[in-house]
Amino acid sequence: MRAVLDYCTGGTERQVAAGTLIVTEGGTSGHLYVLMQGKLEVLKGEMVVATVTEPGAILGEMSVLLGQPHTATVRACSDAVIYEFEDAASFLKREPGIALLIAKMLAQRLNVANTYLADLKRQYAGHGTHLAMVGEVLQSMINLPPLEVSPGSDRQSDPRM
Repeated sequence: MRAVLDYCTGGTERQVAAGTLIVTEGGTSGHLYVLMQGKLEVLKGEMVVATVTEPGAILGEMSVLLGQPHTATVRACSDAVIYEFEDAASFLKREPGIALLIAKMLAQRLNVANTYLADLKRQYAGHGTHLAMVGEVLQSMINLPPLEVSPGSDRQSDPRM
């Protein structure tokens, strides 16, 4: 995603200290962020689900594109430098090149998720467990109108884990 760095003009470069929250799950900002340097972590609830270190990594794109609250929290693990676009929707309209880069990144993520779910479906077909329903999940990802998609789980976390 280093190609994204070429588009970092017209926004604000920010120095953030380790521990700083950049994006808060459930919040809305309309901002798009690009990691310039440092290390960030992505959290769902209290669980770290990813670490981001690559310059040019984009944050906040799902919220901006879907017009919905942020789906995760992003926190600086180390002192970091980020580039912030406050009116991200306008920025993406003005710069279709970066919009295409984001579309490619999201398509790659979807491809990985689909491949993983298809593998789960193959592994657990006929087992009768809750993982056997992966086929239904894949089908619903294809058939739901965009406004009806609601990622997440209603299942309570298991306190033993």
